Amino acid sequence: MSQPVPAPGLPPRPQPLICSRCGRQAPPDAGPFCAHCGRYLAALRWVAEPPPSAAPVVIPRWRPRYAGPPRYRMAPRWGFPVGPWHVEPPPEPVPAIVGVRAIGPTLVNVLWVTAAIALVAAGGEIWRYALLLASRTEALSASAVAASDALVVGASWFATVLGLMAGAMLVMWSVRASRAAADRAGLVASRSPRAIVLGWLVPGLNLSVPGSVMAEIEHGALDRPSGERPRPSRLVLIWWALWVSGLVLATVVLLWSLRDGVQAMADGVVLHALLDLLAAATAAVSAVLVGRLTLLLGPVRAVRREVLVAVHSPASAATPAASTSS
Repeated sequence: MSQPVPAPGLPPRPQPLICSRCGRQAPPDAGPFCAHCGRYLAALRWVAEPPPSAAPVVIPRWRPRYAGPPRYRMAPRWGFPVGPWHVEPPPEPVPAIVGVRAIGPTLVNVLWVTAAIALVAAGGEIWRYALLLASRTEALSASAVAASDALVVGASWFATVLGLMAGAMLVMWSVRASRAAADRAGLVASRSPRAIVLGWLVPGLNLSVPGSVMAEIEHGALDRPSGERPRPSRLVLIWWALWVSGLVLATVVLLWSLRDGVQAMADGVVLHALLDLLAAATAAVSAVLVGRLTLLLGPVRAVRREVLVAVHSPASAATPAASTSS
């Protein structure tokens, strides 16, 4: 059976709509809704499209060729000033005398405090030995013994900490002072900083190297000829003797502490007292020596200033004049 074909030139006849819910045919004049179940009769098609940000970025496979620097029809007004390139010179090294002046006064103060604490520790050891002597004939007071022990332990530990601090600063000062003395003479230092530090720390070498370093610093500070052999002054020789005696006595005290017995303990108290006294003397002489060498390497120049004074003449006329004082 054939379907009717519309006449040419006429619009096609609308097809009847079938409800997708109830399956019935809707009348032509029913409108967009089904007359039986009320469902919307128009066919809907949902299309999902990705957002513009999710679209992949297409990277071109070709790259534009380099066409050279940009060209301008007229000279641009921006840019670097006309003139040659200026290269800044490297910063000048800090003179060694600056480091000597910076650490010298602090080192002197620390050495004086160390000497004072070492004297207190020596006094505590002497008090302990006096209590040992008194214990042979009479009973000792518990408070006196406790106070003596507290004084000895506290002063000894405090003196040890200050001694290590002063020793580290003294090594640093000697390194800078050795370089400053060489710069003063216009020469290169005969010992490297590493050799000086090892000379202070290595057993055996620390008996001779520190004294030689101090003698060389004094030689350069006094502007003596570089070809002449350093002749240490009396102050340097005294310091050198105290330094060597302190190292030897410290070794003896360390070995003596390994012994047992009451008499060994009593002798150890005497040795500790002598070591504290020797440490105080060494610290005091070191403070004097460091202060003297620091002033010799970099003397403080006196500031000259002009002061106006009034000069009275016999005719009772006051005439101002300028005099120079230092």
